[in-house]
Amino acid sequence: MNIVHAVFVRKEQTADYQTTTGLQKIPANNPNADDLVAFMRDRFLPVDDVEAYAIAEELLMSKKLTEGYLTISNALQWRLQYSRAITVAGTVDDTVRIR
Repeated sequence: MNIVHAVFVRKEQTADYQTTTGLQKIPANNPNADDLVAFMRDRFLPVDDVEAYAIAEELLMSKKLTEGYLTISNALQWRLQYSRAITVAGTVDDTVRIR
């Protein structure tokens, strides 16, 4: 086995980059739970309405949403892509390029 890259990413930063950066822009518009649920539906997140509203309420109570550095493709399978994490390793807080 030839290990090409090793990167440490804190668990709080293992979310999808596009989703977290999109959610970070919403507070400027003074969102409510319906706005956040609509955003989740637009992202095709596999959650029912009950879970979507629970997540929305948690997001509304949150002071700051941490930006994720993974890419999650939800086309048929949920696949993770790590190129962004590899690219930013060592250049953003709490990501470390190990090799």
